[in-house]
Amino acid sequence: MDELVIMHDQQAVTTSLILAEAFEKKHQHVMESIRKLTVENSTVRKMFVEDSYLNSRNQQQPMYYMNRDGFTLLAMGFTGSKAMEFKLKYIDAFNKMEEQIRNQSLQLVTANADDLKRANLLYKIANLTSDEELKEQSLKSSYELVTGKSIHQKKTDYQKLYEAVTERYGDSVEDNLKGAIRFIRVWKG
Repeated sequence: MDELVIMHDQQAVTTSLILAEAFEKKHQHVMESIRKLTVENSTVRKMFVEDSYLNSRNQQQPMYYMNRDGFTLLAMGFTGSKAMEFKLKYIDAFNKMEEQIRNQSLQLVTANADDLKRANLLYKIANLTSDEELKEQSLKSSYELVTGKSIHQKKTDYQKLYEAVTERYGDSVEDNLKGAIRFIRVWKG
C-alpha cells in the first residue's frame, strides 16, 4: 500500500479499499460498516461518497471515498495493533497532504502578489501619462494581470514592458514614474 491519502475531486481522501488492505479486513466488511454508519445519520452520509472500481476480473465493484472525518468515524470502531498503526500512518499522511496543499496555495499567492505589483505600476503609469496609446496599453495590461483575462493583446507584451522598465530603473521605478514614461515611449518606438 503506497498511498494512504489520495487526491480526488480536489480533496484529500482515502478509500474503503485502502482501509480494507491496511486493516487486513475483507472489503465487504468495511463496506458493511460504512453502510451502517451512513444509514443512521445524514451528516455522516456527507463524509462518504459511493463510487466503483474495476476488480481483478475487470468487473465493476462498489467502493467508498471518505474524507478525514469519515475515516476517523469509521476507524474509531476498529481495534487492535494494526488499527492503531494505520490510524497513526493515516494521520501522518493526511497532515503531509494538507502541508503540500498549503505550500501550493502559498506559491499561488506569491505569484499573484507579483502580478498585482506589476498591475499597480502599469496603472500608475497610465494615470501619469498624457499619451493616450500608452495609457490604453498600460490599463489593458494592468487589467489582464489582475483578472487573468486578455483584452485583444498578447499577455507577454506587458511582461516585456515591465522587464524593460524594471531593468532600467530597478526598485526606484515608482520614484521616477515620469522618467519611466519617457523610457516607455522610446521603448515602444
